[in-house]
Amino acid sequence: MGNESSLSLDELNDRIAILEDNIRQLIEQAAAASGEQNEARIADRISQQNDELERLMKERDARAAR
Repeated sequence: MGNESSLSLDELNDRIAILEDNIRQLIEQAAAASGEQNEARIADRISQQNDELERLMKERDARAAR
């Protein structure tokens, strides 16, 4: 999403929590989805959310190491 370095640590933690909740909801949707197209779309969204989550967690860890 972009400029994580401009976020406070609290804002970073809030975004991480939101992403974790989004991923949980997407996994629930995937379990209930029928049809290959829906499953592929949800899998793509889960992948995007996981990528963003990983970036934010790396930023948080880098700040903690300072």
